[in-house]
Amino acid sequence: FSLFSFRHFRPPHGQGKQFVSRRSLLDELFEVNHIRTIYHMFIALLILFILSTLVVDFIDEGRLVLDFDLLVYAFGQLPLVVCTWTCMFLSVLVVPYTLFHLWTQTQSGSHSHPRLYSLLFGSVFLLYQVLGLGFLPTYVVVTNSLPPASCFIVILEQVRLMMKAHSFVRENGPRILIWAKDKTNPLSLSDMFHQTLFPKNCRNPVIRWGYVATKLLQVLGCLFYAYYVFVRLCIPQFHSVSLQLFDLKAMVLCVFNSILPGVLVLLLGFFAFLHCWLNAFAEMLRFADRMFYKDWWNSTSFANYYRTWNVVVHDWLYYYVYRDFLWMSQKRFRPAAMLFVFTVSAVVHEYILAICFGFFYPVLFCLFMCFGMMFNFILHDQRKGPIWNIIMWTALFLGQGVIICLYSHEWYAQRYCPLNEPSFLELLKPRSWNCQRGSVVDTDRL
Repeated sequence: FSLFSFRHFRPPHGQGKQFVSRRSLLDELFEVNHIRTIYHMFIALLILFILSTLVVDFIDEGRLVLDFDLLVYAFGQLPLVVCTWTCMFLSVLVVPYTLFHLWTQTQSGSHSHPRLYSLLFGSVFLLYQVLGLGFLPTYVVVTNSLPPASCFIVILEQVRLMMKAHSFVRENGPRILIWAKDKTNPLSLSDMFHQTLFPKNCRNPVIRWGYVATKLLQVLGCLFYAYYVFVRLCIPQFHSVSLQLFDLKAMVLCVFNSILPGVLVLLLGFFAFLHCWLNAFAEMLRFADRMFYKDWWNSTSFANYYRTWNVVVHDWLYYYVYRDFLWMSQKRFRPAAMLFVFTVSAVVHEYILAICFGFFYPVLFCLFMCFGMMFNFILHDQRKGPIWNIIMWTALFLGQGVIICLYSHEWYAQRYCPLNEPSFLELLKPRSWNCQRGSVVDTDRL
């Protein structure tokens, strides 16, 4: 869909990501008994969380309480979620491919004004991205007031499918332009579509269904783990602190008390999604390149942490945002390209949290754009040695404490101090800044 002249265009052949057959790092590390013991320690901690919850409920209620009301609430309206996801997924399978197929026919030389057709089909594709994948799922989420976990499923899939559609067009569009210029066509459109989704040189011969079942059970275990973290460490703290004036002393105590649950949620999210979930679906699709992350825990710089925490998203940002920005600016504004990547990442992260939590509180955006950018240059790749790894972990712990504290406090403030007819400016102003005990209307709500 490019409108740039051929002499400025460089096709991605040989410059894009190369897929090779390799296992995920944790799968290799868990074969070492010393590392697997750490995994066993986390399982033991989960058992203690379960026992403590059962004992406390038995003392308070005089009976065993086995209901998981928080999970039931968080994953509410699942039929609507499944229906919304199905529509999004099917549309991504049909619309980009159809538009791309029609566009390729206009670039064969038999049609006049190929650039005008590129503009037309590019605009239609952009309209589909903005309205079909962007607006409609968000509208469904907001109008139906989906609970947080259900909302995360829809919005995260929305972002993933938009990224996938863009990468398909960005990877294959240059090939069509070059082949149209050279009057060659070594691959059919269906072959290009298939190779984009399933690289032929990176497939496993069989599916290990036992491995898939293990990973999906680990995902389920992580969900229950997160449930007990919130029940035992978060809800009791924020249910009481949200009824108090949130001054500087309360905020400092809240941040430090939130570090432990914040770190546990971070590690659980990493293990459940980046390791178990992605490996399970990669196994079912027989995709052999399992480098979804690297050894981010050994990072001595935040620059290396950003590259290794989520390799899937990092590579997408690098190839389709950073490199394309440099290409359009003819490699003259590298700092601006890096700033643009940080801004895109921060905006998308904050958009996800704002829609799923139901309020705008740009804590994560500020952490990304202020401290994230600052640490990216201060803790750069030239920093080596154990002390820098300790500094990285300390900053990461504090950041998780800030995120859990401020977002949880705002969550309760939104429920304790609702506004009947808020103005637009009141919607942008955090409710926790002026929510006090005197304005509480319902202290029993979750």
